[in-house]
Amino acid sequence: MKFIVSSTYLLKQLQTLGGVINNSNTLPILDNFLFDLKQNKLTVSASDLETTMSSILEVDSDAEGNIAVPAKLLLETLKTFPEQPLTFVVENNNTVEISSNHGKYALAYADGAEFPKAVELADPSSTTILGDVLATALNKTIFAAGNDDLRPVMSGVFFQFSPENLTFVATDAHKLVKYQRTDITASQVAEFIMPKKPLNLLKGILAGSEADVTIEYNDSNAKFSFENTELICRLIDGKYPNYEAVIPKENPNKLTIARTQLLSSVRRVSIFSNKTTHQIRLKIAGAELNISAEDIDYSNKAEERLTCSYQGDDMQIGFNSRFLTEMLNNLTSDDVALEMSLPNRAGILTPADGLDEGETVTMLVMPVMLNS
Repeated sequence: MKFIVSSTYLLKQLQTLGGVINNSNTLPILDNFLFDLKQNKLTVSASDLETTMSSILEVDSDAEGNIAVPAKLLLETLKTFPEQPLTFVVENNNTVEISSNHGKYALAYADGAEFPKAVELADPSSTTILGDVLATALNKTIFAAGNDDLRPVMSGVFFQFSPENLTFVATDAHKLVKYQRTDITASQVAEFIMPKKPLNLLKGILAGSEADVTIEYNDSNAKFSFENTELICRLIDGKYPNYEAVIPKENPNKLTIARTQLLSSVRRVSIFSNKTTHQIRLKIAGAELNISAEDIDYSNKAEERLTCSYQGDDMQIGFNSRFLTEMLNNLTSDDVALEMSLPNRAGILTPADGLDEGETVTMLVMPVMLNS
């Protein structure tokens, strides 16, 4: 088995796949990349049992074979090479020899047959979505997903497909984000919960991508295919909470303000808030928004006044500043709208501009009780 490939081209593909490999694997074979060569097509795969990702690379070869190559060692070696052709030759003494312009390097390899096979999806449904649109949907939602092992369904992103729209939801019970596209639809209704790790990988690869991504899914697995790459992962088992029930429908009090102005103000004032509750107080009267925080234990307090556009009754509401900051950071609009009903009901944060046709983003943040 022998092939020739460009060093930088190989490195770029392997760095993407390397994100799948865990730092500590139960099976030693998972510390390797699987190289599967068929003539001039080299399929490289990486897996952690839950997620398997593979890319097809164009190489110069007329051989066939498959081997498992130590991922860390290979990546560290490739990073040091300038752009040049590398020749890989599998020797009989269980090593693969890499020849560069300046030298030769031998790595011990494992039998490719030991590498776990990727799941074949039986009878899947499928939807096609533009890469950049999927990356945007993940960017907008993934930060709101929880990290609680006791509630695994909340640790992923909920995909909801229908002939009317595609919806992506993430929540950790304190904050919730719903991202919806009515300009892209699926042929039939489907719902599944995707774990965070494969989504973070996809988000990084697909940002700015003009390629179409085909998503195939059944009850237990989902497969994302685009250009020369495939990612298959196991879905999170369980029923997603009824998120529609927690989104308040009647919100008569509406505040509109410049996003960066509100974000800077919340960041500054929150430095003076209690270190456990991170509580800040929003007091709205007329066209004035008053943001304050106090840490009674240390006699620290801060207060800022901003002008805003507001329709509704005067009110005071408390929020955890970390959640509010995270949400404002994840929006890209110039202005944001905060809609509220009562001080003990969730506030709804939406971008007031900068959205594509058919795109909606709804962020929900739970209030904290104010000690008057």
